[in-house]
Amino acid sequence: MKASTVAQLKKELQFKSQEELMQLCLRLARFKKENKELLTYLLFESESEEGYIETVKEEVDEMFADININSYFYIKKSVRKILRTIKKYIRYSGNKATEVELLLYFCEKLKSFQPSINRNTTLKNLYNRQLEYINKKIPLLHEDLQYDYGVILRELYF
Repeated sequence: MKASTVAQLKKELQFKSQEELMQLCLRLARFKKENKELLTYLLFESESEEGYIETVKEEVDEMFADININSYFYIKKSVRKILRTIKKYIRYSGNKATEVELLLYFCEKLKSFQPSINRNTTLKNLYNRQLEYINKKIPLLHEDLQYDYGVILRELYF
């Protein structure tokens, strides 16, 4: 089965009643965890972006605390998983300021992580790639945010 385009889906959804739309949403939420998470964000957390950011930061803190530091192999696996999770939450929000703030927080946590990421080329490269990515995203924000995030970004460069 080939998936329909977003435009086709939008046209078809216009002909559905409110009850049918609710049933479709609930059915979507049943099939995939990401659908359920997105629906949760849209219904409960999109009103308070600051609260959403704090919730994600708390989850990131927990994930960093759970990293197995016995080997750089496990550290790399865990750090990549944390970054994937952050990117997923950024996609839910769609807000550029949220994206920059969460990635800056990730970089801060990674920089202060023990054992140091400087001893591992892969982790250091991942860190530097994120800094470059943030550097490209900052000019797209409001001037005040550009300055604030720019100051934080300069502190993160070694």
